Amino acid sequence: MMKQEQLHKKQIIFLVMPNANMFDFSGSAQVFYEAIDQGFNAELKFCTFEEGIKASTSMPLGKIDSYKKIKPKAGDYIFIGSAEINYVISDKLNPGQALLDWLVNAFNGGTNICALCNGAFLLGKTGLLDGRECTTHFKRTAQLQKRFPFSKVQENILFVEDDRIITSAGATTGTDVALYVLNQLTDDYFTYKVSRELLIYSRRIGSNAQQSVLLNYRNHVHAGIHKVQDWLHDNLQKKLIIPELAEIAMMSERNFTRVFKKETSLTVNDYITLLRKEKIRELLKRPDLSRDQIAKQCGLQSTRHLSRLINLQN
Repeated sequence: MMKQEQLHKKQIIFLVMPNANMFDFSGSAQVFYEAIDQGFNAELKFCTFEEGIKASTSMPLGKIDSYKKIKPKAGDYIFIGSAEINYVISDKLNPGQALLDWLVNAFNGGTNICALCNGAFLLGKTGLLDGRECTTHFKRTAQLQKRFPFSKVQENILFVEDDRIITSAGATTGTDVALYVLNQLTDDYFTYKVSRELLIYSRRIGSNAQQSVLLNYRNHVHAGIHKVQDWLHDNLQKKLIIPELAEIAMMSERNFTRVFKKETSLTVNDYITLLRKEKIRELLKRPDLSRDQIAKQCGLQSTRHLSRLINLQN
């Protein structure tokens, strides 16, 4: 699952502002909660810089630890949640120099920082947005640029990453950012499993650019087809025949091919070809694998077939 060995249990730290918008940080926190439940080596922590804070809906948030009790380490993530906009853009948002120094020192020590929606206004106070691409809610991008003139505010984008700092647009993008981060730390398949558990069948990329084959064709809720797609991902090296796949889906062969095309917009064979091409792209990055080994791992009969698929990618 993991792309690299973790030297310590990763901390996913949520900095909760007074008058917090529940949607963005709770959605992103739920992504990591589910990931941890499925074996992701991390722990969730919540902190704030004032006492007795409430959400923007006036719901009391109970006792939340001070940020001073948390020691971010290299490789950890700090998520700055958004808050009611009139609070954020007013003089009421007065975090104090100690908090700003905490964020800067954490970043300089290797911690990654994600500012969700108007959380970028708090992050901007640290100076960390200077010279970096960033974004916020579309209604506030001009205001963010004016307030922090040395930043490079991007318009019409879900989220943007620049040198370990991620900023995002509206509240729902908190979930997009969390899934993106999880994917960076694990892989497409693990992230997909977390998305599916949360009933999120389509994952958005920052610029909404091309996505993984595994994720592009999962925007449906047909359990039998999902089961086949999972099996194909795990067994791509095997001989794949329609009758066996139909049996996995617990459907007749004719109905299976019809439903697969309806739900994914691809034929079964076209989907398998795309999976193989994607896996080839990943395996070609490994200098320890020969062409013959790559062909076998992708269920191809020869390196000639492998070369044909490589040429189709170019």
